[in-house]
Amino acid sequence: MHLLLEIPLFLLIILYSCLEAFVKFFIPVKRKAVNGEIVLITGAGHGLGRATAYEFAKRRCKLVLWDINKHGIEETAAECRRLGATAHAFVVDCSKKEEIYSTADKVTKEIGEVSILMNNAGVITPTDLLSTEDHEIQKTFEVNILAHYWTSKAFLPTMMRNNQGHIVTVASAGGHIVAPFVVTYCSSKFAAVGFHRALTQELIALKKNGVKTSCVCPMFINSDFVKNPSARLMPPLEPEEVAKQVMEGILTNQRMIFVPPLLKINVMLDRCLPDRAVAALWRLNELKFDAVVGYKNKEK
Repeated sequence: MHLLLEIPLFLLIILYSCLEAFVKFFIPVKRKAVNGEIVLITGAGHGLGRATAYEFAKRRCKLVLWDINKHGIEETAAECRRLGATAHAFVVDCSKKEEIYSTADKVTKEIGEVSILMNNAGVITPTDLLSTEDHEIQKTFEVNILAHYWTSKAFLPTMMRNNQGHIVTVASAGGHIVAPFVVTYCSSKFAAVGFHRALTQELIALKKNGVKTSCVCPMFINSDFVKNPSARLMPPLEPEEVAKQVMEGILTNQRMIFVPPLLKINVMLDRCLPDRAVAALWRLNELKFDAVVGYKNKEK
């Protein structure tokens, strides 16, 4: 089709899409059933991973729980069983590719085909860039983004063959907007958002529309991920509150899950406003958390 004909068609598609979105806003979205699905959650030994595991357990899913902390993952599995679900706990270091692949193979052989994969494991080092040790930078990327590649390569082929499944990427508000003293963390979460968006488009291009994708982007959560977080406009959230919104997003196949939803407006303002206005917005929010700032010592 000639470009001059495609442009009016493009504008009509934009108009139709906006009207469709407006109408759907008032129509309840049908939720899919997940009972009996095999759900794998990394970083399930505490915080959001644990709270989301409980939500899946209430829906009688078969849970495969990974975490580097043996005590934490066993506690999560025990509570999931108390809630009536089947739960299998594995101690896995998500910074190690070989460990991910070997455990994934064991899961498939002993438990079955994973149909919902939630890449939740994450680490953070709240320091200025010059004070962040090289091994800390490497570990952040190994856990926060590279592990997503290894788990997806392990479990996605079966989902694609069946044209059914769900990949959940846990990113962060830090994957859209930035803050000082978490340069490495924000960089890894921007990569996670990019991974989700690119994978989504690739699945569409391959006509694997039955494999759904979601990206979870919460503000700070009260889970000891960072110490003493606070903000005036969007205060820290409890893991249970975030998990309920994450579950709602998964059941309705939302591609981008902002928690709280107000965060979406903040992201839009951050991208559209001039630099001076963005700086004023940050001052208004007054985001704070404990960080080690040692760059002055390195100057001496």
